[in-house]
Amino acid sequence: MVADAVGATLPRGLLIAEAWSRLDAVAPLANASGRPLARTVKLILDPLVLRPVLNPRFAAGAVDVAHAEELRDRIIAAGPVLAATAAWFLLVKKRRRRAGITEGNPQDLYFQRCFELATAHGAPDSDPASAVTADDLLAEVHVRSGPTVAGLRDYVSDPVTIRELLRLLDVAWTTVSDVPPDDGSELPDRFLATCVTNPNTALFADLITDRTGSRDGANLRLPGVAHAEGLTDREVPGPPELGAAASKNALPKPFDRSIVQRLFVPLTDTRRAELADVADLVHREITRSAGPWQLADETSRVTMTLGRTAAAGLVATPAPGAAAQLRARWEREAFVHRARRLPTEGVHADVHGVRTAYLRRLWVRLHGRELTGGTVAAIEVWDLLDGVLRSVILDQRDRLRTALERLGQCG
Repeated sequence: MVADAVGATLPRGLLIAEAWSRLDAVAPLANASGRPLARTVKLILDPLVLRPVLNPRFAAGAVDVAHAEELRDRIIAAGPVLAATAAWFLLVKKRRRRAGITEGNPQDLYFQRCFELATAHGAPDSDPASAVTADDLLAEVHVRSGPTVAGLRDYVSDPVTIRELLRLLDVAWTTVSDVPPDDGSELPDRFLATCVTNPNTALFADLITDRTGSRDGANLRLPGVAHAEGLTDREVPGPPELGAAASKNALPKPFDRSIVQRLFVPLTDTRRAELADVADLVHREITRSAGPWQLADETSRVTMTLGRTAAAGLVATPAPGAAAQLRARWEREAFVHRARRLPTEGVHADVHGVRTAYLRRLWVRLHGRELTGGTVAAIEVWDLLDGVLRSVILDQRDRLRTALERLGQCG
């Protein structure tokens, strides 16, 4: 491949495929055409080999010609550890079958752990010690106490349980809330103005005492409000279904998720042991679903209000403080400016919808904290708000890069 023009670029995906084709013994990490699996790129090459966060020259869908050989060299240099990773992955899958484990996607669960083993020990061998190491990995991933997805599905599908749960949903959603609507409090703006460098703990306490989050969240029940915030596809939020199935790759917007979908991700997380039993989880989730912001704790609701206020600055003139800092981080991203110049709606829709994507991600973080009994302190608010935007940026950057490679928009 030759590209001599100044400022010329080459498709990142093609560069990765070229380098990959020079590697040996990596078939378990590749697809039928010999290219690295999408999960191999996402879970191994990007975070562990190319590390685009530290090496932004490798982050875009198109890589400058000046950096193309460096990208190839990094992958080729990692060839031995990638081959060892593939060998560990085969061994772990073999031990998984022997143990009768069917939970989770093996690539998601083991790719990065196999890379760690390969880095520390090289390739596995026929010695029993390698099998023991693989078994230890499986035990660490799968042998955890706490409620399970299977237990959740059994509970919500039991005929006797269903009647009681539907009754609880009806009671929760027909109980009249005593929370008055928001009156335009200035407290969120005042807290956000200084929380980046000097969070005001007294003011945060006032926000909680004043029930600012609950009063702001009460407005989401008005027609069109929650829809405009990207939290539901419905005009007015309604009671969730109990549900039966869930998938991390196909979750609806937060307020449209069934009870099973709301609990599915936490039940597959490594912190599952911190959760209550299934019955308690389901009963609490039913109550939570009917509350302001569909959250249970006032601290969580206040944090959603702060996030809603700060995120407004992502699409409008930001106020000083947290909103301005979020906007500055967003505007520093080269992919944002590139996406804005593209005429293809499917490519730049994420960028224009950053505010609603941000609120959805913040809700998920706070919901997860509530399930494990966590809360948010005043000094943690900025780190949480900033971390949510970083997460949104990483997701959108990856999706845009994939879309550009698919459309051939890599020049």
